[in-house]
Amino acid sequence: MVSTGDVVLVGRAASVQFAGRAGFAFRVVSVDARPTYAGWVWLDGYQLDSRGHAVTRRRIFVRQAGLGRA
Repeated sequence: MVSTGDVVLVGRAASVQFAGRAGFAFRVVSVDARPTYAGWVWLDGYQLDSRGHAVTRRRIFVRQAGLGRA
């Protein structure tokens, strides 16, 4: 289960929308509690650069089982 404050790795396994990217680290600010498809979730947070600094605020729809742990 993803929680506020987690840093997760987002890539191809999380969603087809990230199929063309090598993946990125993402700091979770909030998890939308509204129901979606089983195993999927909306996350609000920040895409991180290689040094762990926030570079872009994003809202992403991902498969929880496809997220990696940083």
